[in-house]
Amino acid sequence: MADAAAGVPGVRKTFQPDSPMKSSVKPASTPSVPGLSERADIDLVKAAGAGDGDAFEELYRRYRDWVVALAYRFTGDNELALDVLQETMAYFFRRLPSLQLNAKLTTFLYPAVRHTSITLAQRRRRDLGVGEPGEEAGADLSARHAFGEGPSELREAIAALPSGQSEVLLMRYASGMSEADIAEALRIPKGTVKSRLHHAIRRLKDQGLG
Repeated sequence: MADAAAGVPGVRKTFQPDSPMKSSVKPASTPSVPGLSERADIDLVKAAGAGDGDAFEELYRRYRDWVVALAYRFTGDNELALDVLQETMAYFFRRLPSLQLNAKLTTFLYPAVRHTSITLAQRRRRDLGVGEPGEEAGADLSARHAFGEGPSELREAIAALPSGQSEVLLMRYASGMSEADIAEALRIPKGTVKSRLHHAIRRLKDQGLG
């Protein structure tokens, strides 16, 4: 297992951000990766926690693209997104021995990716002497980079939503997470998730974007 963990920081792949969404936001699930087994995440997590390096490697390959895509949404920077991947997977590796997976793995990973992305972006801005963006800025970046580069009326409209609304909207339709998974990841009631989604979608429809 140590070999698998040691390989995480060294992985550097060219990342292409999501393609622009031209008309509407559509659900997206975690992409399948050719060559992986059909073993359930919960079985792989248990095996990896018991020291199975191959199980950890498979989990890494299964979720690395999802982590990088999400990190890019929060940072808008390819290199930072790859740094987030390394730190998130290192955190995941450390948690494996005691991790009890009670939901989808993306539900566990989302808060780690979000926190790490905002932290690294703040550190980068401090180093450059351009101030520190807070969580509001991270949510705004997430909306602006959710569907690729270039002008987008939809993306700007999502960025203009209250941060709580834009975040659950993107979690649901850009990351493909269920309402229950969103509630678990954000540690808020499912009813709050439903309410935020409802208000976000209504605001977009009022602008002719629904």
